[in-house]
Amino acid sequence: MIESLSLAQDFPSVSREDWRQLAAAALARSRGEVAPEDVERLLAAATPDGFSIRPLYTSADLGRDLESAPPAYGDRRRGTAPATGSAWSVRERLWVGGGPQQDPDAVTDALRNDVASLWLTVVDHQALPEYLGNIELAETPVVIEGFASSRECAQILLSQLPSSGVAAGTSLGLDPVGWAAASGEQVNIAGDIDLATRAHERGVRAFTIDSSIYHEAGASPAQELALTTAAGLSVLRELETAGWDPADAADAIEFRWVVTDEQFTSIAKLRAARLLWSRILRLANVDNTGQSQHAVSSVAMLSARDPWVNLIRNCVAAFAGAVGGAESLTVEPHTLAVGNADDFAQRMSRNTQHLLLGESNIGFVADPAGGSYFVEQLTTELSESAWVQLQSLDASGGIVEGLSSGAIAQQLSDTWHERSAQIANRREAITGVSEFPDRIREKNMEQPWVRPGGGLPQHRIAERYEELRDRADAAGDPQVTLLTIGSLASYGSREAFAANLFAAGGIQTQSIAASAESELSVSQVVCLVGADSDYASEAADAARRARQAGAKRVLLAGKPGERAESDREAGVDGYIYLGCDAVSVLEQSLSDLGVA
Repeated sequence: MIESLSLAQDFPSVSREDWRQLAAAALARSRGEVAPEDVERLLAAATPDGFSIRPLYTSADLGRDLESAPPAYGDRRRGTAPATGSAWSVRERLWVGGGPQQDPDAVTDALRNDVASLWLTVVDHQALPEYLGNIELAETPVVIEGFASSRECAQILLSQLPSSGVAAGTSLGLDPVGWAAASGEQVNIAGDIDLATRAHERGVRAFTIDSSIYHEAGASPAQELALTTAAGLSVLRELETAGWDPADAADAIEFRWVVTDEQFTSIAKLRAARLLWSRILRLANVDNTGQSQHAVSSVAMLSARDPWVNLIRNCVAAFAGAVGGAESLTVEPHTLAVGNADDFAQRMSRNTQHLLLGESNIGFVADPAGGSYFVEQLTTELSESAWVQLQSLDASGGIVEGLSSGAIAQQLSDTWHERSAQIANRREAITGVSEFPDRIREKNMEQPWVRPGGGLPQHRIAERYEELRDRADAAGDPQVTLLTIGSLASYGSREAFAANLFAAGGIQTQSIAASAESELSVSQVVCLVGADSDYASEAADAARRARQAGAKRVLLAGKPGERAESDREAGVDGYIYLGCDAVSVLEQSLSDLGVA
């Protein structure tokens, strides 16, 4: 029997400088000579929140020793659970009185398949009483989301609660600041105080502060943290003004945080959220500074095209929510972007969590990412950026004033615009959409589920490509001709690159040799594909032949470089290359092909 394992202790010690030397040598193969002291700067990735993700993190990056800090310690970044951890609650989202297509017996299926709690999104509150009648409210926690009818829904839930007791975790789901942000209406927290008081008397939580409203409007992770925390702070202050004890006010609030397929950012975001709320509650002299967290997979990351990839995205997001320490977790149906939440989609959402719980044992320990130099530093940097934004927001009148003035909407619009540029040039790739697109033309697609609103917009990262695909599908089979130059070995990689790019906009491609002796038959848009060495001698003739054959626009696969002037004289109108604005290229190509 092995009594001990030395693991990494048998390997020689490697310094940061050693790593820099090796990394510089690796980079030199593609970039030329690189100085070791420049490696970390060259490999760092900027974030929209004012800091960079570095390529290497060590114990030296931690400002203080966090490796031995147990859960429930200090700033609560590691959560409130004991070191042995505890399984999160599987919470399924169901729609009442409308919404996406779902099976009529969805609530029964959920409860018989080990769902611990229900999140009811109420489209028509008149359907809620009958729906609640099918749920044993003494045993199954229910969280309501009622939008414009949130108070009516809260009244209905309160009226149907059993006198014998209510399942722990039940919530009215009121989010007055969030609804104002989503709808453009004025914030009215005071109007919810009476309902909150009645809920408190019954042992029911009153408020659910939802970050998805800001997330879907384009917020960066730190912006999402700052705005959602500010919304919770506004409710906390209003309850205290109404005479509530600060601890009771804190207990009345649950936070719903979005997790995405960016797993490390999502893990750190949940940890940073607890840190921020702990700081606020300590300032309010509340001893129990924990935060009740419900994590939900992002709707913004779901694609309508090739929705099967959403299963992978959801799994990564669920993993992040669990590792990040959420007490309850919802995985959205992978088909939600096509307006479907049927039995199969809900079963896959449930089973994603059951696999993580039952087979992967993700909930076996608390805060498994704790002590990771990268995650700890990312948690700190996110929380510091969010705290600065929160203080700035508070100094300028708070989130209520920011929503009313339009300042928050403008900030989120600016952030989304910057991210849209990264999506358009495919530096932020969307598998199945902008990269390796599914070329099947979809028919009779349902509209994606969107919450009622009229205030902050609701974005999905695939939306611009999917709009292009919709245009192309409606037009039939728009086609671009690829004129190949040189041998297959020379043009093959660029031919595949061009075909993939055009497919992202629903445009088919047909390859023809530019050197063909017969008269060319080409589409209105032609793209030359070949090696740079072949372009020098053959691109001009290929572009001329394409024009003679009736091409309206001639593109070239590759960067212009020193050939830009000669290419222009030869009739080349533009270029496609890694990092180009693919959306603009596709929009122009569809227009040139006569696609409305």
